Amino acid sequence: MNKSRAPWQWIPSLYFAEGLPNIIVTYIALVMYKRLGLSNAEAALYTSWLYLPWVIKPFWSPVVDILRTKRWWILLMQLFIGTSLAGVAFTLHCSPMVQWTLAFFWLMAFSSATHDIAADGFYMLELPTKEQALYVGIRSTFYRVSTIAGQGLLLMIAGVLEVYTRRPIQAWSYTFAIAAFVFLLLLAYHHYALPRPKADLPSAIQKKEIGKAFLATFISFFHKPHFWAAIAFMLLYRLPEALLTKVCPLFLVDPVSEGGLGLTTSEVGFVQGTIGIIGLTVGGVLGGIAVSRDGLKRWLWFMVMAISLPDILYVLLAYFQPEGIHLTAICIFIEQFGYGFGFTAYMLYLISYAQGPSKTAHYAFATGFMALSMMLPGLFAGYLSDLMGYLNFFILVMLLVPVTFIVSVFIKTEGNTNK
Repeated sequence: MNKSRAPWQWIPSLYFAEGLPNIIVTYIALVMYKRLGLSNAEAALYTSWLYLPWVIKPFWSPVVDILRTKRWWILLMQLFIGTSLAGVAFTLHCSPMVQWTLAFFWLMAFSSATHDIAADGFYMLELPTKEQALYVGIRSTFYRVSTIAGQGLLLMIAGVLEVYTRRPIQAWSYTFAIAAFVFLLLLAYHHYALPRPKADLPSAIQKKEIGKAFLATFISFFHKPHFWAAIAFMLLYRLPEALLTKVCPLFLVDPVSEGGLGLTTSEVGFVQGTIGIIGLTVGGVLGGIAVSRDGLKRWLWFMVMAISLPDILYVLLAYFQPEGIHLTAICIFIEQFGYGFGFTAYMLYLISYAQGPSKTAHYAFATGFMALSMMLPGLFAGYLSDLMGYLNFFILVMLLVPVTFIVSVFIKTEGNTNK
């Protein structure tokens, strides 16, 4: 029965389900491997590779259009994600633990990236254009809620279980079992709650024609004006932040004797996963308001400074190694607020650059470069922090801040303004 349901019945839960596995494979896995004894180099390298499905997802998005319905893909991927979470919970006790758990993290990452494709397509099929704009704020809000639930609440649960069980592997196994249970509940709810749009049908275009159209669209992306300046901006604007993202959680949990701050897992979940995400959200909201009022051209350099200069706070934290979490929480809030404010410029530029024919596909390619900009620095960030120590690593990050300014000089922002 093709019964339509009110958007509020399924949009919040759908985008919560979209955000949670992303934060688990890119952040929670990093902290878990560190707590279970892996070096910074190993933990950062293994988890940075997990960005790859988001880098290359535009290349298999036509498959989601050709085969079955978007609703079918959503439910199947949620089943795979729930299964992979359970797989991590069970294989933490196996040997070799790292290889087994990574196999399930890879399944989770590919399933999550495919879920993104299907969910976004389903959203556009079910809602008229006017309602899409109306509910975009709800999408973003619940995606952010999932980030707090994963990076904050789930990490705090793991920390409590570490203390209660006194066995880290047992604690993380229980944590992933809880996450699997939650995700399978989401699957059961979506089986009931997701509507069945009449337009949600496999593409009627022949597979050969889709392949030709995709190839033509792909080639046209590389012939857009100012291509090399755009690619440099996409890959390097967040270079300092990309290095920080992988090392910051490791710095927070490492003992003071090794140059870290010695926070517990629960404290990391509260400081970075809750306070930090609140700062990130507030910065992003204010950045959006500023640009919508005055245009990107006026605010670009303020955003460039906001996303890069607060990184010096990590130099100060590594030098002074403050006791307790209060000063650390304030510093992380400020840094994440700046990142959220500055990231607005990045996202708006991607949207602007994708404008024109095939804008949906071109935006997908741009987000692939966005994921690549986080993956590549993360591959060697942990190695550098092991080699140099945290203080010198954060000084290196600050020395790379001019790169953000340089790549911002060459982008064209005239079309990004609202005035």
